[in-house]
Amino acid sequence: MMEQQRVTLANGIELDVVDTGPRDAPALIFLHGFPDSHRTWRHQIAHLSGQFRCIAPDQRGYRGSSKPLGVENYTPDKLIGDVFLLADALGLEKFTIIGHDWGGALAWGVAITGQMSGRVTRAVIANAPHPVLFPELLYTNPVQRAASQYFRIFRDPASDALVERFGLGGVLLKAFGQLPENAQMEPEERAALLADWEDREAAIAMLGWYRASPVQVLGMDAPFALPEGWQRFALPRQTIPTLVIWAMDDIALPPANLDGLDELIDDLTIARIPGAGHFVQWEAPAAFNAALDAFLARTADG
Repeated sequence: MMEQQRVTLANGIELDVVDTGPRDAPALIFLHGFPDSHRTWRHQIAHLSGQFRCIAPDQRGYRGSSKPLGVENYTPDKLIGDVFLLADALGLEKFTIIGHDWGGALAWGVAITGQMSGRVTRAVIANAPHPVLFPELLYTNPVQRAASQYFRIFRDPASDALVERFGLGGVLLKAFGQLPENAQMEPEERAALLADWEDREAAIAMLGWYRASPVQVLGMDAPFALPEGWQRFALPRQTIPTLVIWAMDDIALPPANLDGLDELIDDLTIARIPGAGHFVQWEAPAAFNAALDAFLARTADG
């Protein structure tokens, strides 16, 4: 297991953080998704830590990191703020942001916010929808809306009783009909993940990310159309070099999420990885790392 240190942010939040690699090397901050941890980046950190400073927190609400009570503590602005405060605490003037799933959703926000000051120089997003495009897909695309119905279960207060009885696994079982399994996950990693899901306090905090999100997921009986008077979420164009890595067999996030990205990002590279599911960083680490290597080399001055 990768060694962690406890880092206290200026807002009082404490995060358990992997911080490895040369201190004077370019910094990469890795953000995990749900229901995950810093360990999801094990293949990338092992591959890159010889030439980059690799930083991977267990984010707010996860594992041993701070778990403030109340959904209001898991709004995107606070989660994005944690990333910049972590960079402050570690003395980073600038960094590359890399995120997957919910961590990728934050990475979009970190990139758009941090590009203005020059603090965030590059972004890598893996299987995480863009905040402008995703809400529209949820309204108009039947495949995406069907795949996102689990949001409604995670947001249902009745799910808390399942957590109290069975841990996070109880809610995952209700949402997906089975606990996630994948032949590419090492047995020791699966055992560690299942152990993490037993933490009831962390499970409620993790669900808080879904409950605090402004994204709407309607039922399948609602019309597949944008609401009357719909206005696209206004965000600045993304100007920093951006790599989007997409596993093409992701059942939660179909490839339709890639449509329109080129209209929102100036310097966009898309790496499509066939034969891999949602957790592409460890399901297809060789292909993932190859795409990452090529991007980091091309943008080495960033």
